[in-house]
Amino acid sequence: MSRRLLRLSRAIPLAASALLALGGCAGPAAPSDAPRPLQVVATTTVFADLVRNVGGDLVAVDSLVPKGGDVHTFEPAPSDVTAVASAKLLVMNGLGLDDWLERLVANGAASGTPIVKLGEGVTGVELLPGEDPGTANPHLFMDPVYAERYVDQIVVALQRVDPAHASAYAAQGTAYAARLTTLDAEVRADIATIPEAQRRLVTFHDAFPYYAREYGLMIVGVAVEAPGQEPSAAEIAALIEAIREANVKAIFSEDQFPTRLVDQIAAETGAHVVANLYDDSLGDPPITSYEAVIRWDTDQLVQSLR
Repeated sequence: MSRRLLRLSRAIPLAASALLALGGCAGPAAPSDAPRPLQVVATTTVFADLVRNVGGDLVAVDSLVPKGGDVHTFEPAPSDVTAVASAKLLVMNGLGLDDWLERLVANGAASGTPIVKLGEGVTGVELLPGEDPGTANPHLFMDPVYAERYVDQIVVALQRVDPAHASAYAAQGTAYAARLTTLDAEVRADIATIPEAQRRLVTFHDAFPYYAREYGLMIVGVAVEAPGQEPSAAEIAALIEAIREANVKAIFSEDQFPTRLVDQIAAETGAHVVANLYDDSLGDPPITSYEAVIRWDTDQLVQSLR
Protein backbone atom coordinates (compact mmCIF):
# COMPACT_ATOMS: atom_id res chain seq x y z
CA MET A 1 0.00 0.00 0.00
CA SER A 2 1.33 3.45 -0.87
CA ARG A 3 2.05 5.95 1.87
CA ARG A 4 -0.79 8.21 0.55
CA LEU A 5 -3.40 5.44 0.73
CA LEU A 6 -2.13 4.42 4.16
CA ARG A 7 -2.59 7.95 5.45
CA LEU A 8 -6.15 8.08 4.03
CA SER A 9 -7.13 4.74 5.52
CA ARG A 10 -6.01 5.96 8.94
CA ALA A 11 -7.75 9.33 8.56
CA ILE A 12 -11.24 7.96 7.74
CA PRO A 13 -11.92 6.24 11.09
CA LEU A 14 -10.48 9.25 12.93
CA ALA A 15 -12.86 11.62 11.07
CA ALA A 16 -15.82 9.36 11.78
CA SER A 17 -14.95 9.28 15.46
CA ALA A 18 -14.76 13.06 15.50
CA LEU A 19 -18.20 13.40 13.89
CA LEU A 20 -19.73 11.01 16.41
CA ALA A 21 -18.17 12.96 19.23
CA LEU A 22 -19.55 16.23 17.87
CA GLY A 23 -23.00 14.68 17.50
CA GLY A 24 -22.89 13.46 21.08
CA CYS A 25 -22.00 16.94 22.31
CA ALA A 26 -24.83 18.63 20.39
CA GLY A 27 -27.43 17.68 23.02
CA PRO A 28 -31.21 17.55 22.54
CA ALA A 29 -32.99 19.93 20.17
CA ALA A 30 -34.14 23.18 21.71
CA PRO A 31 -37.80 23.06 22.74
CA SER A 32 -40.30 24.83 20.50
CA ASP A 33 -41.55 28.22 21.65
CA ALA A 34 -45.03 27.46 20.26
CA PRO A 35 -47.64 27.04 23.04
CA ARG A 36 -49.41 23.70 23.33
CA PRO A 37 -53.01 23.86 22.11
CA LEU A 38 -55.72 24.05 24.74
CA GLN A 39 -57.41 20.65 25.10
CA VAL A 40 -61.19 20.95 24.61
CA VAL A 41 -63.70 18.10 24.55
CA ALA A 42 -67.17 18.58 23.02
CA THR A 43 -70.03 16.11 23.04
CA THR A 44 -70.69 16.20 19.27
CA THR A 45 -68.87 16.93 16.03
CA VAL A 46 -71.14 19.95 15.50
CA PHE A 47 -70.10 21.61 18.76
CA ALA A 48 -66.48 20.63 18.17
CA ASP A 49 -66.63 22.47 14.84
CA LEU A 50 -68.00 25.61 16.52
CA VAL A 51 -65.17 25.52 19.06
CA ARG A 52 -62.57 24.92 16.37
CA ASN A 53 -63.73 27.96 14.41
CA VAL A 54 -63.43 30.18 17.48
CA GLY A 55 -60.21 28.67 18.83
CA GLY A 56 -58.31 28.11 15.62
CA ASP A 57 -54.76 26.79 16.14
CA LEU A 58 -54.95 27.66 19.83
CA VAL A 59 -57.20 24.69 20.59
CA ALA A 60 -57.24 20.95 19.99
CA VAL A 61 -60.83 19.70 20.01
CA ASP A 62 -62.13 16.16 20.38
CA SER A 63 -65.74 15.04 19.92
CA LEU A 64 -67.00 12.25 22.15
CA VAL A 65 -69.81 11.19 19.80
CA PRO A 66 -68.15 10.19 16.52
CA LYS A 67 -69.23 11.41 13.12
CA GLY A 68 -72.53 9.77 12.24
CA GLY A 69 -73.21 8.78 15.84
CA ASP A 70 -76.44 9.40 17.75
CA VAL A 71 -75.97 11.82 20.64
CA HIS A 72 -79.33 10.84 22.16
CA THR A 73 -78.39 7.21 22.77
CA PHE A 74 -74.60 7.54 23.10
CA GLU A 75 -72.84 5.44 25.73
CA PRO A 76 -69.33 6.70 26.68
CA ALA A 77 -66.47 4.22 26.43
CA PRO A 78 -63.43 4.01 28.75
CA SER A 79 -61.40 5.97 26.19
CA ASP A 80 -63.94 8.79 26.47
CA VAL A 81 -63.33 8.96 30.22
CA THR A 82 -59.63 9.45 29.52
CA ALA A 83 -60.33 12.21 26.98
CA VAL A 84 -62.64 14.03 29.38
CA ALA A 85 -60.13 13.77 32.22
CA SER A 86 -57.42 15.48 30.13
CA ALA A 87 -59.62 18.35 28.92
CA LYS A 88 -59.27 21.94 30.11
CA LEU A 89 -62.79 22.79 28.91
CA LEU A 90 -65.90 20.68 28.27
CA VAL A 91 -68.56 21.82 25.80
CA MET A 92 -72.08 20.43 25.65
CA ASN A 93 -75.58 21.52 24.70
CA GLY A 94 -77.62 20.60 27.75
CA LEU A 95 -81.43 20.68 27.76
CA GLY A 96 -81.44 16.89 27.79
CA LEU A 97 -79.54 16.35 24.56
CA ASP A 98 -76.22 15.22 26.03
CA ASP A 99 -76.67 15.14 29.80
CA TRP A 100 -74.71 11.88 29.92
CA LEU A 101 -71.57 14.07 29.95
CA GLU A 102 -72.56 15.50 33.33
CA ARG A 103 -73.03 11.99 34.68
CA LEU A 104 -69.56 11.10 33.39
CA VAL A 105 -68.09 14.11 35.20
CA ALA A 106 -70.08 13.38 38.37
CA ASN A 107 -68.50 9.92 38.44
CA GLY A 108 -65.07 11.51 38.67
CA ALA A 109 -63.97 11.78 35.04
CA ALA A 110 -63.10 15.49 35.23
CA SER A 111 -63.91 16.95 38.61
CA GLY A 112 -63.46 20.72 38.55
CA THR A 113 -63.10 21.07 34.77
CA PRO A 114 -65.22 23.99 33.46
CA ILE A 115 -68.33 22.96 31.51
CA VAL A 116 -70.20 25.29 29.16
CA LYS A 117 -73.81 24.33 28.37
CA LEU A 118 -74.48 26.16 25.14
CA GLY A 119 -78.22 25.53 24.83
CA GLU A 120 -78.90 26.55 28.40
CA GLY A 121 -76.87 29.72 28.00
CA VAL A 122 -79.03 31.22 25.23
CA THR A 123 -81.19 33.89 26.82
CA GLY A 124 -84.13 35.91 25.59
CA VAL A 125 -85.60 33.16 23.39
CA GLU A 126 -88.84 31.22 23.55
CA LEU A 127 -87.87 27.61 24.08
CA LEU A 128 -90.04 25.11 22.26
CA PRO A 129 -91.40 22.07 24.12
CA GLY A 130 -89.41 18.86 24.30
CA GLU A 131 -90.52 15.26 24.10
CA ASP A 132 -91.51 15.07 27.80
CA PRO A 133 -93.77 17.48 29.75
CA GLY A 134 -91.82 20.33 31.27
CA THR A 135 -88.79 19.89 29.00
CA ALA A 136 -87.49 22.05 26.16
CA ASN A 137 -86.42 21.03 22.68
CA PRO A 138 -82.59 21.19 22.73
CA HIS A 139 -81.86 21.79 19.03
CA LEU A 140 -81.46 25.56 19.13
CA PHE A 141 -78.19 25.30 17.21
CA MET A 142 -80.04 24.32 14.03
CA ASP A 143 -81.07 27.97 13.80
CA PRO A 144 -77.95 29.91 12.66
CA VAL A 145 -79.18 32.97 14.56
CA TYR A 146 -78.98 30.99 17.81
CA ALA A 147 -75.71 29.38 16.72
CA GLU A 148 -74.19 32.87 16.82
CA ARG A 149 -75.13 33.00 20.50
CA TYR A 150 -73.42 29.66 20.99
CA VAL A 151 -70.30 31.26 19.48
CA ASP A 152 -70.48 34.15 21.96
CA GLN A 153 -70.51 31.66 24.85
CA ILE A 154 -67.60 29.70 23.42
CA VAL A 155 -65.55 32.90 23.16
CA VAL A 156 -66.18 33.73 26.82
CA ALA A 157 -65.45 30.17 27.96
CA LEU A 158 -62.13 30.00 26.10
CA GLN A 159 -61.11 33.41 27.41
CA ARG A 160 -61.73 32.28 30.99
CA VAL A 161 -59.58 29.16 30.76
CA ASP A 162 -56.92 30.76 28.53
CA PRO A 163 -56.87 34.51 29.26
CA ALA A 164 -53.48 34.97 27.61
CA HIS A 165 -55.17 34.58 24.21
CA ALA A 166 -58.40 36.42 25.00
CA SER A 167 -58.01 38.91 22.16
CA ALA A 168 -57.39 36.16 19.60
CA TYR A 169 -60.53 34.28 20.68
CA ALA A 170 -62.55 37.50 20.46
CA ALA A 171 -61.31 38.28 16.95
CA GLN A 172 -61.83 34.74 15.66
CA GLY A 173 -65.26 34.56 17.25
CA THR A 174 -66.28 37.84 15.64
CA ALA A 175 -65.13 36.64 12.21
CA TYR A 176 -66.98 33.35 12.59
CA ALA A 177 -70.18 35.03 13.79
CA ALA A 178 -70.06 37.24 10.70
CA ARG A 179 -69.98 34.10 8.54
CA LEU A 180 -73.01 32.76 10.38
CA THR A 181 -74.84 36.04 9.74
CA THR A 182 -74.14 35.56 6.04
CA LEU A 183 -75.32 31.96 6.31
CA ASP A 184 -78.59 33.09 7.87
CA ALA A 185 -79.21 35.52 5.00
CA GLU A 186 -78.53 32.78 2.44
CA VAL A 187 -80.96 30.36 4.09
CA ARG A 188 -83.63 33.05 4.35
CA ALA A 189 -83.32 33.83 0.64
CA ASP A 190 -83.38 30.15 -0.37
CA ILE A 191 -86.45 29.27 1.72
CA ALA A 192 -88.25 32.28 0.26
CA THR A 193 -88.21 30.53 -3.13
CA ILE A 194 -90.57 27.83 -1.80
CA PRO A 195 -94.24 28.78 -2.28
CA GLU A 196 -95.81 29.37 1.13
CA ALA A 197 -98.45 26.68 0.62
CA GLN A 198 -95.68 24.12 0.10
CA ARG A 199 -93.59 24.93 3.18
CA ARG A 200 -94.93 21.93 5.07
CA LEU A 201 -92.95 18.87 6.03
CA VAL A 202 -92.59 15.89 8.34
CA THR A 203 -89.29 14.96 10.00
CA PHE A 204 -88.00 11.72 11.48
CA HIS A 205 -87.50 13.27 14.91
CA ASP A 206 -87.97 16.74 16.36
CA ALA A 207 -84.61 18.29 15.45
CA PHE A 208 -85.78 21.16 13.24
CA PRO A 209 -88.42 23.20 15.11
CA TYR A 210 -86.18 26.24 15.71
CA TYR A 211 -84.98 26.18 12.10
CA ALA A 212 -88.61 25.92 10.93
CA ARG A 213 -89.76 28.75 13.19
CA GLU A 214 -86.94 31.03 12.03
CA TYR A 215 -87.56 30.50 8.32
CA GLY A 216 -91.32 30.12 8.13
CA LEU A 217 -91.72 26.37 7.65
CA MET A 218 -94.47 24.23 9.18
CA ILE A 219 -93.55 20.87 10.69
CA VAL A 220 -96.77 18.88 10.48
CA GLY A 221 -95.44 16.02 12.59
CA VAL A 222 -92.54 13.74 13.47
CA ALA A 223 -92.21 10.00 12.94
CA VAL A 224 -90.68 9.32 16.38
CA GLU A 225 -90.69 11.42 19.54
CA ALA A 226 -87.00 10.64 20.07
CA PRO A 227 -84.46 8.34 18.39
CA GLY A 228 -84.70 4.84 19.81
CA GLN A 229 -88.43 5.11 20.54
CA GLU A 230 -90.90 3.30 18.30
CA PRO A 231 -94.27 5.01 17.77
CA SER A 232 -97.49 3.15 18.44
CA ALA A 233 -99.85 2.09 15.65
CA ALA A 234 -102.24 4.84 16.72
CA GLU A 235 -99.50 7.48 16.52
CA ILE A 236 -98.51 6.33 13.03
CA ALA A 237 -102.14 6.41 11.89
CA ALA A 238 -102.57 9.95 13.27
CA LEU A 239 -99.43 11.13 11.48
CA ILE A 240 -100.58 9.59 8.19
CA GLU A 241 -103.89 11.41 8.50
CA ALA A 242 -102.14 14.72 9.28
CA ILE A 243 -99.88 14.32 6.22
CA ARG A 244 -102.88 13.75 3.97
CA GLU A 245 -104.82 16.69 5.38
CA ALA A 246 -101.86 19.09 5.07
CA ASN A 247 -100.87 17.75 1.64
CA VAL A 248 -97.27 17.25 2.79
CA LYS A 249 -94.97 16.55 -0.14
CA ALA A 250 -91.88 15.25 1.66
CA ILE A 251 -90.78 13.37 4.78
CA PHE A 252 -87.26 14.19 5.89
CA SER A 253 -84.95 11.93 7.85
CA GLU A 254 -81.35 12.16 8.97
CA ASP A 255 -78.52 10.24 7.37
CA GLN A 256 -77.70 8.16 10.46
CA PHE A 257 -81.22 6.77 11.02
CA PRO A 258 -82.91 3.81 9.29
CA THR A 259 -85.67 4.67 6.82
CA ARG A 260 -88.01 1.70 7.36
CA LEU A 261 -90.61 3.71 9.29
CA VAL A 262 -90.61 6.81 7.06
CA ASP A 263 -90.72 4.60 3.97
CA GLN A 264 -93.83 2.93 5.37
CA ILE A 265 -95.48 6.30 6.06
CA ALA A 266 -94.54 7.59 2.62
CA ALA A 267 -96.07 4.54 0.96
CA GLU A 268 -99.36 5.27 2.73
CA THR A 269 -99.44 8.98 1.90
CA GLY A 270 -97.73 9.48 -1.46
CA ALA A 271 -95.10 11.76 0.07
CA HIS A 272 -91.51 11.11 -0.93
CA VAL A 273 -88.65 10.45 1.50
CA VAL A 274 -85.49 12.57 1.71
CA ALA A 275 -83.21 10.61 4.03
CA ASN A 276 -79.95 12.56 3.94
CA LEU A 277 -80.36 15.49 6.32
CA TYR A 278 -77.89 16.26 9.13
CA ASP A 279 -78.37 17.91 12.52
CA ASP A 280 -76.57 16.43 15.55
CA SER A 281 -73.58 15.21 13.55
CA LEU A 282 -71.32 16.19 10.70
CA GLY A 283 -70.88 13.78 7.80
CA ASP A 284 -68.58 12.83 4.98
CA PRO A 285 -67.40 15.49 2.51
CA PRO A 286 -68.84 17.95 1.76
CA ILE A 287 -70.80 17.89 5.06
CA THR A 288 -67.75 18.54 7.21
CA SER A 289 -68.73 21.71 9.10
CA TYR A 290 -71.72 23.28 10.80
CA GLU A 291 -72.07 25.75 7.93
CA ALA A 292 -72.07 22.87 5.46
CA VAL A 293 -74.79 21.09 7.47
CA ILE A 294 -77.11 24.10 7.30
CA ARG A 295 -76.45 24.73 3.62
CA TRP A 296 -76.92 21.05 2.74
CA ASP A 297 -80.16 20.69 4.67
CA THR A 298 -81.51 23.90 3.16
CA ASP A 299 -80.71 22.69 -0.35
CA GLN A 300 -82.52 19.39 0.29
CA LEU A 301 -85.57 21.17 1.68
CA VAL A 302 -85.77 23.66 -1.18
CA GLN A 303 -85.31 21.05 -3.90
CA SER A 304 -87.96 18.78 -2.39
CA LEU A 305 -90.60 21.35 -1.44
CA ARG A 306 -90.30 23.79 -4.31
